[in-house]
Amino acid sequence: MRELLGVLGFVALAQGVLGLLHEVVHWRVGLVRRLGLLDGYEIYASVALIVLAFALFAAAESRNDRP
Repeated sequence: MRELLGVLGFVALAQGVLGLLHEVVHWRVGLVRRLGLLDGYEIYASVALIVLAFALFAAAESRNDRP
């Protein structure tokens, strides 16, 4: 479970950073820009993904899956 939370956190962080990169330098990368329902809210969605990533990393770190 710890590894899954870490992977999900990495994916959320990568998509958030790519969304912010798209807004700043207009690279055509990332998932946030492809979702039509987020038109006009791409920056907020990208920041929310970055915050979610840190929450997932914290949850992964607090998991005690060791025997």
